[in-house]
Amino acid sequence: MNSALRWPLESVWEAVAPSLPGFTVEVLPEVDSTNAELMRRARTGVLDPVLLIVERQTQGRGRLGRQWHSMSRLGSSQTMALTFSLGLRLAPQEWSGLSLAVGLAIAQSLHPEIRLKWPNDLWWRDRKLAGILIETGNWGEASASRYVVIGVGINIVAPDAGGLSTPPAGLNEMLHAVDAPAALALIAAPLVHAIQTFEAHGFAPFQTAFNTRDALAGVPVGLSDGVNGVAQGVDASGALLLHTAQGVQRVTSSEVSVRPQSAPVVTAG
Repeated sequence: MNSALRWPLESVWEAVAPSLPGFTVEVLPEVDSTNAELMRRARTGVLDPVLLIVERQTQGRGRLGRQWHSMSRLGSSQTMALTFSLGLRLAPQEWSGLSLAVGLAIAQSLHPEIRLKWPNDLWWRDRKLAGILIETGNWGEASASRYVVIGVGINIVAPDAGGLSTPPAGLNEMLHAVDAPAALALIAAPLVHAIQTFEAHGFAPFQTAFNTRDALAGVPVGLSDGVNGVAQGVDASGALLLHTAQGVQRVTSSEVSVRPQSAPVVTAG
């Protein structure tokens, strides 16, 4: 582990453990993927709640199979990204909107200018700051709950934009003194609280706050399935509302990619 990084493990544990019995927090110097590591552990029956942080991730995965890597600058103690996964059992009535609630909790913890791009990205000034990947499994005792792994990657320093469709942003552009450990300290407890609120009440309590940070509101967008329209926020279930030539459509599929378009979209009026 990079000894120059002082991770706030004790303070994170003290903030989270009272509301999440059995919670632990752990840092690894390197792993292929924090999500993959927790899923491997879950398959062997290790299902206690855990926050796993890694300083170098070599085979990170984003949504729709995209890659996400995190590392330190060569010859530097600075970690260029905060990469972690939270694993725990959840039993919400509906799973729809979980990634939106997670993104909102992170954005609210970090900076008022951070916007949210449906369904799982955080943006700053039209550039991607962070992404979220959620995976679930039904290992363990038969019950209404499932084991869920919530993976988060946040750029601390903006990486090279080469080959990326959306230019990246770095958290240190808006919070100059915040490094990865400091960002984790800001995020951890509010994130767990938001997840527990979601488990109890679904996405509805988050809808208004999400829509105030919605990066796509009023923006012409195109979906990867060929549908075009103007985004109009999200509903109480977290579905994207899209004004199309055929009327307002609810977009719910996590397999649909949403891209802002520069040209206006003609819709029925």
